[in-house]
Amino acid sequence: MRIRPAACAALLVAALVPVFTAPSASAAAAKYADDFNGDGYRDYATYSPGHSPGGGVLITFGTAGGPGSRTQVIDQSSPGVPGADEEGDLFGGVMAPADFNADGYADLAVTAYGEDVNGYTDQGSVTILWGSASGLSGGTSIPNMGAKKSDGHFGRDLAVGDFNGDGKKDLAAISAGKTYVYRGSISRAGVAGSVSTLDKSSSSFESGSLVAGNMNGDAKTDLVIVGLVDEPDNFGTDAWFIKGGTTLTSGKTLRLVTDYADLFGDQGVIADFNKDGYGDLAVGTQMYGNNKGAVSLWYGSSTGPATSARITQATSGVAGTPETDDRFGSSISAADVNGDGYQDLAVGAYGEKINEQNTEGGVHVLRGSAHGLTGTGSQWFARNTAGVPGSVAWNDCFGDTVRLRDTDRDGHADLFVTGIVDGSLRLPGRSSGITTSGVTSVDTGLVEGMLQ
Repeated sequence: MRIRPAACAALLVAALVPVFTAPSASAAAAKYADDFNGDGYRDYATYSPGHSPGGGVLITFGTAGGPGSRTQVIDQSSPGVPGADEEGDLFGGVMAPADFNADGYADLAVTAYGEDVNGYTDQGSVTILWGSASGLSGGTSIPNMGAKKSDGHFGRDLAVGDFNGDGKKDLAAISAGKTYVYRGSISRAGVAGSVSTLDKSSSSFESGSLVAGNMNGDAKTDLVIVGLVDEPDNFGTDAWFIKGGTTLTSGKTLRLVTDYADLFGDQGVIADFNKDGYGDLAVGTQMYGNNKGAVSLWYGSSTGPATSARITQATSGVAGTPETDDRFGSSISAADVNGDGYQDLAVGAYGEKINEQNTEGGVHVLRGSAHGLTGTGSQWFARNTAGVPGSVAWNDCFGDTVRLRDTDRDGHADLFVTGIVDGSLRLPGRSSGITTSGVTSVDTGLVEGMLQ
C-alpha cells in the first residue's frame, strides 16, 4: 500500500504487494500475510491520516463473513513502537504484510517516509509491527542502509518475498532512489541477514516503486523495480527485472513510458494471466499519452520476462476511447473473477468523463486467457451502468481504488470500487464475470485496507 497524491477530494491509497504466502519452511507460518491475529481470516490495514499528527494504521479484523467490528489503531505513540508521533511523518503511508518471524501471526512493515531523522528532513523510517493473538503489538526498526540525507524518503515503497529461496521472508525497501533487500531472518531483535543494494550504475536510474512475484517459475521470488531514467537521450520510466537467487541478478528492462510516470499513483502486480505457470507483470501508467493512461504487460517465462504488450482504451474490446485525463490504469488489481483459473485484471479510470466532467470515473475488468490479457470479454462499470447505485457526478472519482478479492469465498473474486460522492461498492463475482446483481455498499477505508 502506498499513499499517492490526492487527485480527487480524498486521500486514496494503492497497493502493490501480493498477500497470499506460499508455504514456508516453517509449518507455523501464517497462511495469509495479512492475518495479523492468526485466526485464519484476512484482515484490513488502512492508512489513518487524521488519527494523530504523524499518521497511523487502522486495523479491521476479518471474520468468516468479511470485515468484522473489531478494530485497532497503531501509531508512533503506541507502546513498543519506535519513534515519536510528529506532524508530517506519514506513518502508515506505505505498508507491506508478511509473517517475517514465521510464528503464525502476520506482521506489518510500515513506513513513515516523511519522518525527520537526526536533523535530516523527510529522511524516512521503516518499522515492523509484530502480529499476535490480540493483533499488532510493538515494533522493530529496520536500519536505513541508504544515504543519510534530507528527502531520502526511506520506505517510499516496500515489497516482500523470499528472494533467495531459503524459506524466510525478505524485505525490499527504497531509500534515496536506490533499492535495498534485507534478507531474513527478520525478528524482534532486528535483521539477521545481509543487505544487498540494487542500483543501475550504468544509467541514472531512480527507484520509484517495487513489485514482488515469481516470473520464471523457480522457488525464489523475483523483484521488479519501476523507476525513472534521467538521461538526456534516454528519458523515461522503466521496469527493471531482478532475478531472485542467492545472488540477486540484474535482468532486462521494459520501457513503460517515454516520459515521467507518477510513481506514487502508478500500480504494479504480478499474476499469471495466461495460466502457463509463470507470473506476468502488469503496470498501470495513468500519465501515459497526456494522462489518457495505459497498462503495460510483461509476460513471464522460464527465463523471466519475455514478450510485452500494452492495453489502452483503444484496444479492441475495451470500452470507451482514450481521452486526456481519463487516467486508465490509475489503480489495478488481479484475481480470478470467474473461476476459470486465469487471473483477471481490474483497471480503474477515475478520470473518465461520462456526462459533463472529468473525474466521474469507471472501472474495466479484463479477462485472462491462454493469450494473456486482451479486450475480449472485458467489462465496464460506471455509475450509469444498470444496477450500479448512485449517479454520475463530478469528482466522484469512481474507480480511483479498485480491488479484486473473494470475500464470500465462493471461488470468484468480487470487485470493490471506491467512490466519493455516492460511496464505495462491492460487485459480486460469478462464473459469468462481475455482476451488478447483489451490489452492496462498503466502507471506503476497508477497500483501501485490502492489501493485495
